[in-house]
Amino acid sequence: MSLEFWSNSDRRSKIISGASARPRVDPVGYRLLADGVAGVHYAYLAYLVGGGFVAWRWPRTIAVHGLAAAWGVVVVAAGWPCPLTAAQNALRERGGEPRLSDTFINSYIRGTFYPAAHDAEARGVVAAVVVASWVGYALRRRRRRVSRA
Repeated sequence: MSLEFWSNSDRRSKIISGASARPRVDPVGYRLLADGVAGVHYAYLAYLVGGGFVAWRWPRTIAVHGLAAAWGVVVVAAGWPCPLTAAQNALRERGGEPRLSDTFINSYIRGTFYPAAHDAEARGVVAAVVVASWVGYALRRRRRRVSRA
């Protein structure tokens, strides 16, 4: 490379001529961000299953868990697209990777954490765990109120 390539006059001429002055982001950065979004997705699913038990220790978190559970029900029951999946797909495309061929759950969870043919059973187990955590939360709250009185 010649010294002229790095000169300020060359850079100014590109900016003045309308060439983009925005630096090009390495595709690897987008791939790492897409992996980070997948990690957030896993964390959300873990909180969805276990967040009610977290509320046993930190009772104020039950409202957050209620919202997380409601969102999970809406996404699964109504078939709404998950914004995390959309974000991951956009980042994967910018990183030069193909979009997920299906939803996050069908791509990463189904067939890995439970047999692919047992969707209904897996959803039932998750629902039962969430309900059990909320029942346990309610019983613990009631016991605390009785012991304070």
